[in-house]
Amino acid sequence: MLDSSARASAEQVDGPSTGIFIRDIEKVFQAGDTSVRAIDRIDLTIAEGEFLCIVGPSGCGKTTLLRILGGLETPSRGEVEINIRHENRPVQSMVFQEQGVFPWLSALDNAAFGLQARGVPKKERRKQASAMLKKLGLSGFEDTYPRELSGGMRQRVNLARAFANDPAILLMDEPLGALDEQTKMLVQDDLLKLWEESRKTVLFITHSLDEAVTLGDRVAVMSHRPGRIKAMFDIDLPRPRNALEIRNNPEFIEVRRKVWEALRDEVLFARKAEHE
Repeated sequence: MLDSSARASAEQVDGPSTGIFIRDIEKVFQAGDTSVRAIDRIDLTIAEGEFLCIVGPSGCGKTTLLRILGGLETPSRGEVEINIRHENRPVQSMVFQEQGVFPWLSALDNAAFGLQARGVPKKERRKQASAMLKKLGLSGFEDTYPRELSGGMRQRVNLARAFANDPAILLMDEPLGALDEQTKMLVQDDLLKLWEESRKTVLFITHSLDEAVTLGDRVAVMSHRPGRIKAMFDIDLPRPRNALEIRNNPEFIEVRRKVWEALRDEVLFARKAEHE
């Protein structure tokens, strides 16, 4: 494990030439005469093709950081440089916790929505979207509407839309948080398989330590608000991974313990602050 300052120094010397470079980012929200510092002096490099997971207590600024990367928020200080090859495809897509499928569109049209927005011809976008649904085990459900699908199936449609649009970067904000544990592991496996094929650059926010260690190349631990990068862990578990089988790996159990040790005090501090 490296702390954030050591990691930053190592990256400056030996770091990647392509990726996402977050330099000295701060975000302060103003509500009348009250200022709230959400994140404070974050320096972070995400290599191209890396799957980085971020964990932290509620309210520590994880989503704020993601929204800054997605261009939905402007930092109060610092800069973000995105240097990732994207040719003729979108730079990034965001996937949120809420199952963001459109209830008035079929599964196929939901999966093809990003391609439609880019102007891809109907025949081609439906072909690509159908192939992605098939990869996610949804063949035969192309004409089905979200109300007729289970929660896990709706979230797979959401993933199909994100991957069919072929962005260079995926920004994912607790996309599996609303699923029950069994369904979550199945969808984690789907996500792992899609990522293994595409090797997209992924920033994935989660409250689940199991999920972070299962999916990530690295896990960043954020402090209580104002959020900082407190610790960074390399996840050296072999790939490809299986979301169920990997949890029995002694190395998985050990690295999960270390992540929790780094996170525990931050969670307790955040809980105490809620009652003050």
